[in-house]
Amino acid sequence: MGNNFAMLLDGFQTVFTPTNLMFGLLGTFLGTLVGVLPGIGPALAIGLLLPITLTVNPTSALIMFAAIFYGAMYGGSTTSILLNTPGESGSVITALEGNKMAKAGRAGAALATAAIGSFVAGTIATILLAFGAPVLAEFALTIQPAGYLSLIILAFATVGTLLGTSRIRGLVALATGLVIGLIGADLQSGAMRLTFGNLNAIDGIETVTVIVAIFALGETLYLASRHTMIQSSVLQMNGKAWMTREDFKRSWKPWLRGTAIGFPLGVIPAGGSEVPTFLSYGVEKALSKNKEEFGKGAIEGVAGPEAANNANAAGVLVPMLALGLPTSATAAVVLVAFQSFNIQPGPMLFQTNPEIVWGLIASLFVGNFLLLVLNLPLIRFWVLLLKIPNHYLYAGITTFALLGAYALNNSTFDLQVALVVGVIGFLFRRFGVPITPLIIGAILGPLSELYFKRSLQISQGDWGILIDGAFPKVIYGILILVIIGPLVWNFKKQFAVKK
Repeated sequence: MGNNFAMLLDGFQTVFTPTNLMFGLLGTFLGTLVGVLPGIGPALAIGLLLPITLTVNPTSALIMFAAIFYGAMYGGSTTSILLNTPGESGSVITALEGNKMAKAGRAGAALATAAIGSFVAGTIATILLAFGAPVLAEFALTIQPAGYLSLIILAFATVGTLLGTSRIRGLVALATGLVIGLIGADLQSGAMRLTFGNLNAIDGIETVTVIVAIFALGETLYLASRHTMIQSSVLQMNGKAWMTREDFKRSWKPWLRGTAIGFPLGVIPAGGSEVPTFLSYGVEKALSKNKEEFGKGAIEGVAGPEAANNANAAGVLVPMLALGLPTSATAAVVLVAFQSFNIQPGPMLFQTNPEIVWGLIASLFVGNFLLLVLNLPLIRFWVLLLKIPNHYLYAGITTFALLGAYALNNSTFDLQVALVVGVIGFLFRRFGVPITPLIIGAILGPLSELYFKRSLQISQGDWGILIDGAFPKVIYGILILVIIGPLVWNFKKQFAVKK
């Protein structure tokens, strides 16, 4: 514990250099920006910027990416409250009460409780991240390849089945990602897979190209197919973004409860930020002394979910840093960013690259403070950005995305891949298929194959090693509960209705 504290102080020394502070400030601004603008999330922003930042110092670039990640959580609440359109998925639930508050002339209070709640939750969760991730990393050093394989399978199952409205669609997305991850030469045998004789595909498909295309081109094609340029009306905010004493009294407990819900559900693969925010909303509705206000503009319905959202963002960084296991699309993109700098997140990260990982964690504390300072005074500036026509916005994004795809390897092949993946992204968007399972599958698919083969090599072909030991058994037990639990619950509900 004392050593972790000392390393964290060293991390602050890393952050408080002029260059890293500048990149942190830039990241908080860009993160808030992509959170505010509907349809543009942190995963897309990081993916677009990654080809540009490959020549930058890794610590500075990763600090900026972490700030973008956190900033988007803050910015997403602005569109939910003032536009009734979530800027990112974790802010969906905020629109229920936040927009009602804005229509009642209380937009300032709604925006303030969202920003302050995000700050409180983000700070507490980052403390837990700072002292929890190294402990998990130490434990992870004892896990065998079969144990890692069980964790990845659990991530596949939860992300693939808990996201979206349909398990089938989630599994389709996961399978598509796994197929993309298989393209290229087998890492061990060298056998060609799904290359169809194209030599450009031997090294596999660039994950960054997939991420940028699936988000940017897919969304652009979908909007173009809708043939609409109608802008939603943006509610005006009167006065300052601040809270009354009564607002604080009603918000501080939801902030803490939201943190307690959001962080652990970020650490475990629980299906994205929507799960803790909806759960937090349900808890606040159940515990509130003002139940009649829910659905009409209850401040607790903004405070709790926004805290849960930000705490969840810190939580997903724990398995990503300590295990190299991303549980969300943005965490997956951050993982790719690490790998682009030839840094592999996982149990050894805290030993091999302590200055980077502790600088990153320390930057989250600084970023939280900068975001609070930036967001409240600049609310009116963010509101002005909401009036940019979508067709102008996405034209710029498309151009930037294609340039970024080409710049990775100066290859027209990557452009062709981007266009194909963009069409897949459009089809996913059109038919309601979640994108995150595809990203997770493309990144973790090759890794799961590697752990599978290593396990069989260790056991000399004995498949029993896959379930040998307490750790895999526990993980597969959880997996069975994840699969069977919802089915039993639905059966009980149907049985109760029939009775």
